[in-house]
Formats: sequence, C-alpha cells, structure tokens
Amino acid sequence: MQLTIGKLAAAGGVGVETIRYYQRRGLLETPARSGGDGWGGGIRRYDADDVRRLKFIRSAQASGFTLEEISELLALEASDDRMRVRALARQRIDVLDEKIAQMTETRAALARLADQCAASEKGPCPILAAFEP
Repeated sequence: MQLTIGKLAAAGGVGVETIRYYQRRGLLETPARSGGDGWGGGIRRYDADDVRRLKFIRSAQASGFTLEEISELLALEASDDRMRVRALARQRIDVLDEKIAQMTETRAALARLADQCAASEKGPCPILAAFEP
C-alpha cells in the first residue's frame, strides 16, 4: 500500500496539516520524496505502518494521553517496557478520575441551580447570577 499524504490523512480521519504537525513533533516519519526532478519534485509515499502509527496516535489521544506521553509510548513499543507503559496508563487514569470528580461536582452544582431557578419566578435567575463576576 502506497498512500499520498492526503490519503494517509483520510485513512486516519485527520487533516493533512495534522499529519505535518505530527511529523514536526517526531510522532510520524517524513518519508523521502520519490521520483520527480529538482527542488520539491516527487511525492512522499506512506505505507500501512504509517496508517497503523497514525491510528495509534489518534486512539491514544482519544484516551487522554498528551502528545509527549504518546511519543514516550511509541518509544516504549520498541523496548517492550510494560512496567513503564502501565505507569503511564495509571497516571492517565488518575488524571481522568480527577476530571470525573470535578465534572461530577460541577454537574451537581448546576443541577442545584436549575432546581432553584425552577422553584421561583421572582428575582434574578440563580443560574445567571452564579455566572456573574
């Protein structure tokens, strides 16, 4: 399988600029141009490994990993350091648990404000009042 950057982007569900950004960050390789003459000649070709790596990056991002953490995960893939991979996963779980707790508190506060707003038609709306500086 030989893909252009546009086809690689489509296969990964991202834009071409995202591919280029990942390349600048060192997450994806930038293949040499094939064919063509002179400056800027030829087309870069990507293969199934590039698609797999791009999908790995996107899946890891969807799980909440930062690009720095993803870079480390990609490096760990070659070393098979499962202990470090588990440590990174546990750190991500801790961050997610903290965000879930914050969102649960925020949801409860908003539900209380909505109940207060529904309880009375007089005075300022408690929801709007809560957001005023």
